[in-house]
Amino acid sequence: MAGTGLSGAASLAGVGTTPFSRDSGISTTALACRAVLTALDDAGLGIGDVDGIATHRVGDSSPPWVVGPALGITDPAWHLDQFGGGGVSHAVIGQAALAVAAGIADVVVCYRAINARSEFRMGGQGRAPAGAFDLQYQAPYGLLAPVQHYAVPARAHMQAYGTTHEHLGAIAVRQRANAAANPRALKRDPITLDDYLASPWVSEPFRLLDCCLETDGACALVVTSAERARDLRRPPVDIAAAAWAGGHSTYSPPAPGGLGDDLTTSSAARLAPRLYAMAGLGPDDVDLAELYDCFTWTVVVQLEDYGFCRKGEGGPFAASEALGIGGELPVNTHGGFLSEGYVHGINHVAEAVGQLRGDAGPRQVDGAEVALSTGQPGYVLAGTSALLLTAGR
Repeated sequence: MAGTGLSGAASLAGVGTTPFSRDSGISTTALACRAVLTALDDAGLGIGDVDGIATHRVGDSSPPWVVGPALGITDPAWHLDQFGGGGVSHAVIGQAALAVAAGIADVVVCYRAINARSEFRMGGQGRAPAGAFDLQYQAPYGLLAPVQHYAVPARAHMQAYGTTHEHLGAIAVRQRANAAANPRALKRDPITLDDYLASPWVSEPFRLLDCCLETDGACALVVTSAERARDLRRPPVDIAAAAWAGGHSTYSPPAPGGLGDDLTTSSAARLAPRLYAMAGLGPDDVDLAELYDCFTWTVVVQLEDYGFCRKGEGGPFAASEALGIGGELPVNTHGGFLSEGYVHGINHVAEAVGQLRGDAGPRQVDGAEVALSTGQPGYVLAGTSALLLTAGR
């Protein structure tokens, strides 16, 4: 199938991260600025080259109209300040690529900055919830925190297909092993399946080690044309495809007869065919996958819905050696949100870029040419997004 759309039009030319911590000691604006400046330096560019700026947030970060002037970007040709959590994380980069491909902007910096441990805890008490209008239908029943929402489809999947706690635990254990080779990771000490099974319940079927890390930090990426990226400091990574889809809102019921009737199937099942078609690729072409892992179970459902295994086989596949660094499909090579840190989606893209550049050191996937990176697969705030990235030539 021939590639269409974005294929070959835009590239990722620079990556920047701040240290990930539990208490950054600085504002989200400062975190964003530091990540953006690091990404531009990585690309060999300066503030004067930037004419676009983009982010996403749920009332927990600093918007472009604050970060831009703080950096000296006072009149961008294009900007995006998108409401939403991890489901839109990859859409932000996809929309930046569209702006570059259309000639609206030449160099766009995409960032996500959060003090998600020391300041704005997701689902935490003592503040108003995120501005989703239909939250009013869920809040009276005590379903406020993401772990409570994801517990519902996870339990449905376990009941429908026999997915076990041991399957989920294997994901946590493997990703911690990957994080041990990642100097950015918050958690690098090894864990065993027994450690996982002994960790305390948070919201059944999730234990503490099923859950991503509340993290202070920021990550930024530079999007520019493929032609310009090839003249910059670092090897470019091409955005072969970007796609997004609707999803399950756990605040309102699904449409009768639609995909939303089955909570065990995520909206990635809708998105994946469009994503692969745009790039002219398929699941067998993917060398590594950075799958949104706010909880272990989301890895299971995405393995199925992105076509790496059949429906219902995600648990055993996730627990197999196939997902290790030297396996058939290395997954979350940096340790993921479970062990590296949770920067709401964008640090998955940063890891994919590092892998395709060959910069990942002891966790490097040999011969990596194609990477899948995904956003939250379409639960809670309904929506999902994903990217297919290829090593630039």
